[in-house]
Amino acid sequence: MSYIISGIQQVGIGVSNVHKGFDWYNKFLGMDIPIFEEAAEANLMLPYTGGKPHKRHAILAINLKGGGGFEIWQYTSRTPEAPKFNPQLGDLGLYCAKIKSENINESYNFLKSNNVNIISEIFNNPLGKKHFFIKDAFNNLFEIIEDDIWFGKGKKSTGGPIGMIIGVTNIEKSIKFYKDVLGYDKVLFNEQNKFNDFENLPKGSNQFKRAILTHSKKRVGPFSQLFGNSYIELVEAIDYTPKKIFENRYWGDLGFIHLCFDVKNMKALEQACINAGHPFTVDGGAGFEMGEAAGHFTYIEDPDGALIEFVETKKMPILKKLNWYLDLTKRPAEKPLSSWMLKALKFNRKK
Repeated sequence: MSYIISGIQQVGIGVSNVHKGFDWYNKFLGMDIPIFEEAAEANLMLPYTGGKPHKRHAILAINLKGGGGFEIWQYTSRTPEAPKFNPQLGDLGLYCAKIKSENINESYNFLKSNNVNIISEIFNNPLGKKHFFIKDAFNNLFEIIEDDIWFGKGKKSTGGPIGMIIGVTNIEKSIKFYKDVLGYDKVLFNEQNKFNDFENLPKGSNQFKRAILTHSKKRVGPFSQLFGNSYIELVEAIDYTPKKIFENRYWGDLGFIHLCFDVKNMKALEQACINAGHPFTVDGGAGFEMGEAAGHFTYIEDPDGALIEFVETKKMPILKKLNWYLDLTKRPAEKPLSSWMLKALKFNRKK
């Protein structure tokens, strides 16, 4: 069996206070269901943490309306560092997370009425999708963008993350990487120009190469219906030299620390990554546990060093109070989980 990518499982977000982070994403983006919470030592990411293990506290939260989750991550053994500069559009790495909305005007008005830092008015992107940009309480940039694929019910008009805007040095090289390894084989847009929907972002009035990718095949796997479709948007600066957003900082420091994909058959995926020239840089092993969840995680780097995580989920909690846990090792790899089963997660929802 070849490997399966079921979709974007989560976006890792380094914050200065994990509980304030969860509260903010719950209140304003509807990420109100914690899958796990754990305080422990991160001792398997040494290539990206200065060669030393560090203590951390993490919460994985989802929005049952659909999309991926947030892995909200805080160092507790050191003070997490912010970038030494204000990241600008085109700077290298994970720049802006895409958050789906079923009603873009409702999302805009709700966030505005709650004094969230809105960076732009509502514009159409090159595909005709309405979207706007905000910053969270930790200075992270999010794109709220309309979408029409939904899973369950939630408290907000927004769902979870469905993609990422990523700064790259060579857009064609990056298109090949995201196509060959991650299955983003459908190029919806690829042009060089100035873009009015970027104008309110730092350096956004400059000219860029810009490509928007998605997958032509419907994603399969246990959580594929929850995750839905996803998009990778690549931006290459033309008239200035971009900086690496995480240069001279650790994984887990402030900002978007990784883009994580839910997978099946890690061995086949490893060989594909080797063949593509992007071997695993971290392999957490098949028996890794994080709170009440368990699985196998690995990392690779995209052509500019942005961290891509893969997780093959082995076990996850549905209803902890009833000791109901899913054993994913005994289920067909391609078959989606029953909707009613995942929708039972609503009983873990936090106010």
